[in-house]
Amino acid sequence: MIARLRGTVVAKTVDSVTVDVGGVGYRVFVPMLAMSQLLVGEAVELQIHTHVREDALLLYGFPTDDEKSLFRLLIAVSGIGPKQALNIMGGMEADELVGALRRDDLKALSRIPGVGKKTAERLCYELRDKVTNLAALPSPKAGASPSALLDDLLSALVNLGYKPKLVDDAITALANDGVSGDFQTLLREALKRLR
Repeated sequence: MIARLRGTVVAKTVDSVTVDVGGVGYRVFVPMLAMSQLLVGEAVELQIHTHVREDALLLYGFPTDDEKSLFRLLIAVSGIGPKQALNIMGGMEADELVGALRRDDLKALSRIPGVGKKTAERLCYELRDKVTNLAALPSPKAGASPSALLDDLLSALVNLGYKPKLVDDAITALANDGVSGDFQTLLREALKRLR
């Protein structure tokens, strides 16, 4: 199985890139948002998910291991194949997608082309608890991802048994109220709000 490719982008299509690795061109399907960052003639390193079918061996590439892990979680959902998973990941930034799944944000998920209400419900139901480890996915937009301290706080509260949506709401309230401090202080404040 191919797990990683490092080479040069030699061609781009609507949904894939061709990566030249030592004279061999590999066609790699990538999410639309990642596609915009890949330029022909530039070096690239992609984390690869190798998908084997009866009639084909397909490569799906991602900038980070966490994004590859998110893709694998998506294709494990009943009724979601690799193409639809790639479409879902192309519909919003990875950190936003993880947040929407954790919060059961059906409205945001339904805005992704090809994802209806029933699919959004199934995604949330099957992935809500599985994506908590991916909460620290980086966002390319400045200030869009929570700090490492807030990620630790989220993880700690979920591990204590609180529902991810309630934890998200409590952390958002802390941020909106301008509460700051070390981890212990934030944990105490969040626990007060969760009671």
